[in-house]
Amino acid sequence: MAEIKLAAEARNDFGKGAARRLRREAKIPAVIYGHGAEPKHVAVDSHALMMALKTPNALIRLEGEGTDELVIPKAVQREAIRRFLVHVDFLAVKKGEKVSVELPLQTEGELAPGGNLLEHLLNTLPVEAEATHIPESVTVSIAGLDAGHTVLAKDIELPAGASLTVEGDTPVLQVVAAQAEAPAEAPEAEGAEG
Repeated sequence: MAEIKLAAEARNDFGKGAARRLRREAKIPAVIYGHGAEPKHVAVDSHALMMALKTPNALIRLEGEGTDELVIPKAVQREAIRRFLVHVDFLAVKKGEKVSVELPLQTEGELAPGGNLLEHLLNTLPVEAEATHIPESVTVSIAGLDAGHTVLAKDIELPAGASLTVEGDTPVLQVVAAQAEAPAEAPEAEGAEG
């Protein structure tokens, strides 16, 4: 995964008022944690950050004003209704360091014929991977699976360098038989009134 470079400026004002002022200037308050160092408070351009966060587990290099950090987003806060960014917590990482992330699950193939349904028990798969080589997603083949089949975490082929951080027997996907609906009763014909 390529690094995404974003400009960051240090910030010394804290609290709701300072955060609102930043957002009016089209900047998002953020904090960088990690490696036992004191947290660094920065402000990042809101549009550039929003675009960077469209990639799951984005590897971001924050540069500017004494800040040159390689980070991944750990907690993203959004406004409840309009979903714009409010605040982001970043985790500082180094090349070669392992980090825990959640990879989105994608499926490929067709289920066995018969109207079966695929149920996602997990939408993401928790894994540990090298910080500068985090896979974008995990693909699971569901080709030919029939009702009653369950895909466990240990059955999923992980990208090179990634390892599970959940038990191997954790169910991830399952195929269930479609429930047939009872036919609707026809309304009784009413007799003609005399």
